[in-house]
Amino acid sequence: MANDLGFTDPTAVRSKAKITMAPRPADLAGKVVGLLDNSKEQADVILQTLGDALRERYGVARVVIRRTESYTKPAPEEMINEMAKEVQVAIAALGG
Repeated sequence: MANDLGFTDPTAVRSKAKITMAPRPADLAGKVVGLLDNSKEQADVILQTLGDALRERYGVARVVIRRTESYTKPAPEEMINEMAKEVQVAIAALGG
């Protein structure tokens, strides 16, 4: 019966595939930074504070903040693509 409930086995083997990280800029001065709000509690406050600090301390030219519909759903592909065209660095928030 338990097998009919749709549980996921937490001991399942993970893929050994490696994901290459995106290249990091040497600094943030003059860059446009995208901040992705996952809609959890206080994520907007955290990101606004982070955006202000990035501008003041690191010379970020502009901060773009986008908010997902719900923390239970991934950001829509259109939102990701739009941000990718507009920003040079992206940070995802994990509020809550």
